[in-house]
Amino acid sequence: MNHSYGRDLDLNLLRVFAVVAEVGSVTEAAKRLYLTQPAVSAALRRLTTAVGAPLFVRSGRGLVLTSRGERLRAGVQPHLQPLIDAALAAPLFDPSTSERTLRLGLSDSTELWLLPRLLQVLAVEAPRMRVVAIPVQFRTVGAALAAGLDAAVTVADELPTAIRRERLISGGFTCLFDPRHVRLRKLSEREYFAREHIIVSYNGDLRGVVEDYLGKARNIRCSVSSFANLGALIDGTAMLATIPALVAEQIRLVRPHLRTAPLPFAMPPGTMELLWPVATDDDPPCRFARAHIKQIARAVAAK
Repeated sequence: MNHSYGRDLDLNLLRVFAVVAEVGSVTEAAKRLYLTQPAVSAALRRLTTAVGAPLFVRSGRGLVLTSRGERLRAGVQPHLQPLIDAALAAPLFDPSTSERTLRLGLSDSTELWLLPRLLQVLAVEAPRMRVVAIPVQFRTVGAALAAGLDAAVTVADELPTAIRRERLISGGFTCLFDPRHVRLRKLSEREYFAREHIIVSYNGDLRGVVEDYLGKARNIRCSVSSFANLGALIDGTAMLATIPALVAEQIRLVRPHLRTAPLPFAMPPGTMELLWPVATDDDPPCRFARAHIKQIARAVAAK
């Protein structure tokens, strides 16, 4: 902002000036602007003070521009209508030509089933759009959205009212194992707690979802911070991994020799939510991305 704003140059005054210059009358300008005559006169006085020179002189019953007013009109006219058009025009969005970069926060488990499908959709419908995927989890997603994410998909706790949320997908947990090293016919609770486990812990400790829900400790051999390499870690070992069924399906696409078994106790399903800042509600590229994320989630849940 330059020093002219310090001189009380309200840009709304320029629109009043342009209309008065066009019609040559305060009364007629007031009608066109849906203002009172005193309001138009006051606007002209403010503009004259800001400019520092008279802009109109009276001629008969109307007003004509001074030389300073003519120069101002010449400078204002090329810019005023484009500004009005830009303010009132509906934004245009064509996904096939959009070069928008979407910043998406994804939990590591979500990245496995959502990101490949989303990239396939974008390759067809929005080949120039790009995605920056940022790891988030329930403790970090609020701050990440406030810092500029367009949307996020993860489990979430309490969030500010400036963040919208929509339930996206729910799924149960299953037990993943390598049948070459673990023989399971029907997994009992006693056997489950007797075996060694690998867990995903965002706290970097030896507590996972089972400990949090049942309050009962497992025999944990390894704790990792994400699901990304869980298949490789299970492969060739006798460890069990209790993970979302959706994640297990994705792991088994790469390692089909691994198997799953139902848990020997009840566990509440995990729920993933789609989260986004209120400020992006009407942003066309963000709405486009959210619509496809929801469509992908529905397709995955229907399997």
